[in-house]
Amino acid sequence: MCNLYNITTSQEAVRQWTRTLRDILGNLEPSIDIYPNRPGPVVRNALDGQRELANLLWGMPTPVERMKGKADYGTTNIRNPQYGHWQQYVSVGNRCVVPVTSFAEPSPTPGDKDPETGIQRNHWFALNKDRPLFFFAGLWTPWHGVRKVKDGPGDFELYGFLTTAPNALIKPIHEKAMPVILTTQEEIETWLTAPWSEARRLQRTVPDDALVIVAKPATQIKFPQAVISPNGQLSLL
Repeated sequence: MCNLYNITTSQEAVRQWTRTLRDILGNLEPSIDIYPNRPGPVVRNALDGQRELANLLWGMPTPVERMKGKADYGTTNIRNPQYGHWQQYVSVGNRCVVPVTSFAEPSPTPGDKDPETGIQRNHWFALNKDRPLFFFAGLWTPWHGVRKVKDGPGDFELYGFLTTAPNALIKPIHEKAMPVILTTQEEIETWLTAPWSEARRLQRTVPDDALVIVAKPATQIKFPQAVISPNGQLSLL
């Protein structure tokens, strides 16, 4: 499943794409990696009906029968929205879109480590080499509970996004699922405003040529390469 994505864009681009009327995000970094149980920007239908750009915590409430321990670290990806637990979140008031410019799926090869990060290698995907803005079809909700045992219970606003069957590009890397991708303003409007019977049709696999594999974002390079300059001095790339 997708548990890491990157946003390299501006708040103004997100607002224009989604026709957002209110922005309570704060400052969006020029390039940011989003991990589970961390804050990420979403455009949502807020409780007062306004379309709003806000920072929420990635990971929806986990179904009770799947809970392990006292803390709920969240469910990032939603594959079966028809499942009873998710049906409470599929109305217009709980829908959101998640801005993305590239997303990662881990290498399926055991022990395939990235020498620069020291962790399992990720394969990164974008719409094209320029990494234009697109969106995941998401759900959000206010929630009270325990996210970290040491912090105890608290009030949170959470989000996650839908997945679907992978296309031919992603299947060799992740054979079970890929995120539900929205690439047009029409699709965004449908997801945020249409009845569920219509919006649910957007949970579909994008064409095989809709994505390309790209290099990892600069934010993922933890250990810059060292080079020796002609004068013999060490410098970093």
